[in-house]
Amino acid sequence: MHWFERRIRQYEHRRWTTDDNRRVMPFDWGLEHIGGDPNAADPAGFVREYSRWAIEHSREWYACAPATDYSLDDEGVLTFTSSIESAWPENNTVHAQFFPAGAKGTSGIVPGGGGSGAIDRHRNGSASGSFEPRRSEGGASPVPTKSAFADATSGRPNGSAHGASRGASSKANGDGAGLRPAVVLLPNWNAKWHGQRGLCEWLQRIGVSVLRLSLPYHDRRMAKGHERADQLVGPNIGLTLQANRQAVQDTRRCLRWLESVGFNRLGILGTSIGSSVGYITLVHDDALRAGGFFHVSTHFADVVSRGMTTTHVWEGLRGHVTVDDLREFWAPISPMPYVERGMGAGKNAFMVYGKYDPTFLPELTEQMLAALRANDAAPRTLELHCGHYSLELAPFSHVAGYRMLTYLRSTLRNGDS
Repeated sequence: MHWFERRIRQYEHRRWTTDDNRRVMPFDWGLEHIGGDPNAADPAGFVREYSRWAIEHSREWYACAPATDYSLDDEGVLTFTSSIESAWPENNTVHAQFFPAGAKGTSGIVPGGGGSGAIDRHRNGSASGSFEPRRSEGGASPVPTKSAFADATSGRPNGSAHGASRGASSKANGDGAGLRPAVVLLPNWNAKWHGQRGLCEWLQRIGVSVLRLSLPYHDRRMAKGHERADQLVGPNIGLTLQANRQAVQDTRRCLRWLESVGFNRLGILGTSIGSSVGYITLVHDDALRAGGFFHVSTHFADVVSRGMTTTHVWEGLRGHVTVDDLREFWAPISPMPYVERGMGAGKNAFMVYGKYDPTFLPELTEQMLAALRANDAAPRTLELHCGHYSLELAPFSHVAGYRMLTYLRSTLRNGDS
């Protein structure tokens, strides 16, 4: 092993061991979370049939109407009721932080949305009272340097000053006439309320508004008595299915809100499990023009059974199911089945991953990329000599952040395809 790889792996292990609140939760089929009878004689058979149906009818399974109770407060926190009612009331109210382009940090003012009057309108829904759908673990938070920001805002590869004066503050709604770009940002597993705030603020600076979603069972949505989002990734088969389905539907409701207040160039940006949720959303929602993903893998079961940060989850599963069984059970919440069905063809995506990642293993990433290419998808990719946690370190964070900002700027603000 090369000394550099050894150093990266040592860092990954050290970061992993800093969290001392991981618990091995008890195994459960969790049929009650997916419409089944918890006392069913053949729970494995029920989950297998349920998952097969969900894959074959994924557009229906992931479909949801816009919320009717969107509320954006003065601090820039958007709340609404989740489309899925879980067993934990605190999880059923969705929280998302709004970072409008041209500002710094969160705000209750939507650019071009009518100033303070827009806030009251958003609390009660749209002006017409209706929101019609459009027809048609811990990952790192890469943050670029100031010089990288200058390059990204200039739109020129060498960081020329040409165009830099047309920054986010003067053109908050995008470079092209009528373009209003925004992304929904999906953080990593167990991210805190302020996690990836730096990335949100860099996007603001290049003229892209951000709606940062708190994933199910995270921060303000965390179930009482829990310190981690054990329901989103855990040894409860049915609950994990429900929670990840909820994450996708919550994301789609965020997209509908962005459309309702005038954003018309939408993208998605996900890290780690946010990457999985984000990719599934990308292939199911035609409103999305671009998807940026930090860390890429195949099946939910592959990451859980082989990844370093999910060792405690696999410990609760291993005596009850095989990896092959789990891959089948959790297929609806995995990116790979949708890639194999050709749903990624023609989708604009940029994928960043680490060569020494002990959680989203490189061989799984390579399988995913090979499947994408074999099914008429052509994502842009960037491999860095880092791991999972170490993507947060310089120079990896600078390179990843700059490349992602440049990609999103060119795709959403400049109208490039």
